[in-house]
Amino acid sequence: MSDLRELYQEVIFDHYKTPRNCHVLDCANHQADGYNPLCGDQVTVYLKVENGVIEDLSFKGTGCAISTASASLMTEALKGKKIAEVEHLFEDFHQMVTAPDTTPHPELGKLEALAGVREFPARVKCATLAWHTLQAALKNQKKQISTE
Repeated sequence: MSDLRELYQEVIFDHYKTPRNCHVLDCANHQADGYNPLCGDQVTVYLKVENGVIEDLSFKGTGCAISTASASLMTEALKGKKIAEVEHLFEDFHQMVTAPDTTPHPELGKLEALAGVREFPARVKCATLAWHTLQAALKNQKKQISTE
């Protein structure tokens, strides 16, 4: 299990140091802002949605390693997905980081690297900020999302 934990830590560190899709998406037709006052994380999620599919997405912001890695991993996982699939992935991801159950979640792919967050309840808000902001972007909510 130690090897798996180390691999997960490497994935998180890699996505923190070199986040994927970390830029303003000029062609976005949905966006929302999120804030985690506990940690100071701020994120804006940009989406290009066409015919019920997330054709492209990105994020921009500042935050801790967990917040940045989660946003980066999320953008990689959701590009090209139908909105219905995104809803299911959000539910699976949220359950993985909040439930005491340690059952593997292979359907989440690299997102499973964040499973250990459940051991640190204060960090769950860091891991889910981008996801809650994504939900707001899909609904075109203009009010800033907060984890509080």
